[in-house]
Order: sequence, then structure tokens, then C-alpha cells
Amino acid sequence: MIVIMGAAGATGGATLRSLAALGAPGRALTRDPARLTAGLDARTLARTTVLAADAADPDSLRAAFRGARALFLTMANGPHQVRYELNAVQAAADCGVEHVVKVSAPAAEPDSPVAVSRGHHLIEERLRAGGMTTTVLRPYAFMQKLLLLAPGIAAAGVVHGATGAARCNYVDVRDIGDAAAALLTRPEPAGGVYPLTGGRAYSHRELTALLGDMLGRPVRYLDLSPSKLYAHLVGRAGMPPWLASHVVEIQQLAVAREETPDDTFLRLTGRAPRTLEAFLHENLHRFR
Repeated sequence: MIVIMGAAGATGGATLRSLAALGAPGRALTRDPARLTAGLDARTLARTTVLAADAADPDSLRAAFRGARALFLTMANGPHQVRYELNAVQAAADCGVEHVVKVSAPAAEPDSPVAVSRGHHLIEERLRAGGMTTTVLRPYAFMQKLLLLAPGIAAAGVVHGATGAARCNYVDVRDIGDAAAALLTRPEPAGGVYPLTGGRAYSHRELTALLGDMLGRPVRYLDLSPSKLYAHLVGRAGMPPWLASHVVEIQQLAVAREETPDDTFLRLTGRAPRTLEAFLHENLHRFR
């Protein structure tokens, strides 16, 4: 049995659907089972047991993990992420889980310039110390996060950022789910670290030009200093300060460390990753 934490989120939900497509049974954990069940398609629902569990409650995690062979661990970034994921790691070790596939982040290092990545490093280290086979996925920016830009593009045709000419890798969360499912269903998991990208990296100016061509009207990129971008995200976009700091940090990481596509997804699944062009076409109505 494979347990999926974060099953109500984008990445956990994608993994749940990918496992169902492979015919693998899953045990999906959520604080709101009725809501998750209502959102599952028939094929996924037929392969899934939905259980109530809360990452803040280690006893509920241990009850949900009993009898499981593998765990897919993903949680939304946030102030409590490290504590909640460490609760899951300890519960998995207590229950004899053999293999953990964790969604981490690029630059997951003890001295990373990205605070969230430093947290991921700590969780990774605890996993490896726990004696379980540990597989780490390090996806770059989610294509789905670009939908957060849609209101500004629809209203004013403007994207704000602080990347200059630097290019960013983008990956579709559905591809993360497919990669995770492939790793979770391997007969003999070997562990390891797997970066995940799409097939091409884009600068913000290339991204806005692409969107402008698709929409048939100009879309501008307004490059700001990191401090001005932070002020815009908090003051105009209404982001919590911790999230605004995270956005600025990952954009500055792209400036400091060149991002180039990686072929890991192709090697894991045997197919090319979804393209940014296809994702934008699929969601173009959101940007109009």
C-alpha cells in the first residue's frame, strides 16, 4: 500500500491520479475526506482509500501509516512545513514504512539562499537518518503557479518580477505526479535525488512574449529590484510576507544559478515532459 500525504493539494492529487492510472492502490490522507472524495474521478476513487489525518497530529499519522509499504510526502510551503513533515517522517519510521518519496526543492542545502530549501534539506537529512529508502524529487517552478499571474495579465497586461534576463525552468505538476508514481511502483526502489524540469527554460520576457502572441495583445514584463518586488507582492498582490520573501528568493536563485532543462523526467517515464506552450494554451481563458 502507498500512502499519499498532501492528497488534496496539486502535487499530491496529481500523484494519486497517476498511481490510479498505473493500477496501483493508494491511501490518500486529508483533513477533509468528504471534500477530497467528491473531487476524485471514478478511476482514481476506485483505487483509493481516503482517510482522515492531520500532519499536526502524530497519532493520526501513525494510524494512517500502519501496514503501508511506501509514502509519498508533499506538503504546501509554509511556516509549519518543517514541523509537519518531520512528524510524518517519524510516524513513517515508527510504522515500518520502507520507502519514502519526498517532494523537495532545488538548492536544498544547509546554507541555501532560499529559506524553504534550507527546510527541505533538514527534512531530507532526517529521512536519510531514519533508515528508510529515500527518494527525493526536486522540481523547479510549477507551471500551475503561473495562473497566479492571470489577474494582473487580464487586467493590465503586466507581469512583475526580479529575474532580469535569467531563464527559469518550469514543470507541470502532472509530470511530477507521473514521475512520483513511476518511482513509487518500482519493484526495488533504489532511492536517489531527481531534479524535474520541463523541456525548456524561459525568461520572464520570453514568457510574456509567448503569452502576448497567444492572446493577440501585448503583455509586458516589468523588471523590479528584489526589494521593490517584495513590496509589490505584499502591498499590491496581498501575499503574506513569508511567501513574498520566498518568491523573491527563488527568483534571485534563478539569477545566481543558471537554470537549464534536465532529462530526468524522460529517463523516468520514457516520454518528454509537457510543454509550457501546451499548458498555456490549455489555460489561456484564465489570462483573457
